[in-house]
Amino acid sequence: MTAWRNAIARCLCLAWLAAAPAAAPAADDSAGRGGGMENPGHIEHPEWFKVSFLDIAEDIAEARDAGKHYVLYFYQDGCPYCKKLIEDNFGQFEITDYTQRHFDLVALDMYGSREVTGMDGAVISEKEFIKRHRVQATPSFIFFDMKGNIAFRMNGYQPPGKFFDVLRYVAEKKYYEMKYIDYLRQRPARKASGVLHSLDGAARPPFDVRKLIDDSGKPLLVLFEQKQCLSCDELHGDILRREESAELLRLFRTAQVDIRGGGEVVTPAGATLEATEWAESLNISYVPTLLFFDTAANEAFRLEGYVKSFHIQSAMEYVAHGTHAKQPDFQAFLRDRTARLKAQGIEVDILN
Repeated sequence: MTAWRNAIARCLCLAWLAAAPAAAPAADDSAGRGGGMENPGHIEHPEWFKVSFLDIAEDIAEARDAGKHYVLYFYQDGCPYCKKLIEDNFGQFEITDYTQRHFDLVALDMYGSREVTGMDGAVISEKEFIKRHRVQATPSFIFFDMKGNIAFRMNGYQPPGKFFDVLRYVAEKKYYEMKYIDYLRQRPARKASGVLHSLDGAARPPFDVRKLIDDSGKPLLVLFEQKQCLSCDELHGDILRREESAELLRLFRTAQVDIRGGGEVVTPAGATLEATEWAESLNISYVPTLLFFDTAANEAFRLEGYVKSFHIQSAMEYVAHGTHAKQPDFQAFLRDRTARLKAQGIEVDILN
């Protein structure tokens, strides 16, 4: 897109905002378009975000000509983690400066109706584009390489330090050389307990995924972890110790995999792999990752990124009760669950 088209796009955007009526107070749909904490409503994006006509192929070509990567940022108004991203991550000069120098960043509204022209030339709405790309959480990012292929996906919020790791991984084109998890292993580890936590009753390699499911008659929850993992420390030291978490865990057969450890796993397809190979074959990029299998040993859902007890407990309920098969939109499930909890007089705080 040429400079004059960028200018027109920005003017059209500003004109639309000026002409639009004042928004009514946002409905409190907490976890779907926000959270159980105070709904932050509309979140103003930084002025340096790229203003685009949303022609993906054209945007990627522009980014390539400028020597940058193209990245799509998926958000929704009322999302506390999106607010944290804008304020905590992009509030740091180092991160903002690095992003502007190395990326063209375009924001897409998870429930938006603007037209997006995909790589195949098809014109669809933002929300349909997001649905086709299986975005289930906000904030999320899809990074493209210079040829328009997806180089990396970041699903869910990551704190500033980890977010900067993702930016460097893509900007340095390390995705051509190694998986993100291997890239992290080469970086200095942040101070963590250094302990591989144990979950009562959880299987450790060697194990057979189908046998674990068949013997228990329950869906399987596999936790992919490592010793140097601050988020793993928090998961085991707090979140999984909570009463509601413990009750939901009883609905699953559980297993733990050290992504750096040994031991064999017989996969649902019947292949025998080292635990590390299995994690790589599943594209496990973050720790901890919670991977859910249904009773037929099919992957039902996975939870990545930095989240607290509400999302973890919601994911467990989502799979344990089979809702994932009837309602494939996890965000819609979060809205329904939040409304149900509030009707019971239970206040929801997704950052607790």
